[in-house]
Amino acid sequence: MAGKWRLTVDEAFCASHQLRNYNGKCEHLHGHNFGVTVEVEGSELDPAVEILVDFGELKRLTREAVGALDHSHLNDLPAFTEHNPSSENLARHLYREIRDRLAALAPQARLRSVSVSEKGTSRATYMED
Repeated sequence: MAGKWRLTVDEAFCASHQLRNYNGKCEHLHGHNFGVTVEVEGSELDPAVEILVDFGELKRLTREAVGALDHSHLNDLPAFTEHNPSSENLARHLYREIRDRLAALAPQARLRSVSVSEKGTSRATYMED
């Protein structure tokens, strides 16, 4: 039976947003300390070093993607002018940003999921088949 490895890194960013058409308090300007969890997986290690992905490089890719959101008003960013900057849409946006960078860095690894939390008690996770 073939095994698989899964690596996880965490990052955070601070930003404000407003959920358009929400009809509740989240429709008003407010901010969060967002948490981001990135999971990658693969069944083959780099043969020279015997790692799936260097944790430092995975953290760097994640920080680059998250850094574009940090200390911003998310509604003003091009990715969220038509879509609400909800945790769900933030997770999808970060997934797509990280996926392409990871493919260039470590073709043996696949981005499994990206999760975004507004609090420690709730999170939205995005993944693709």
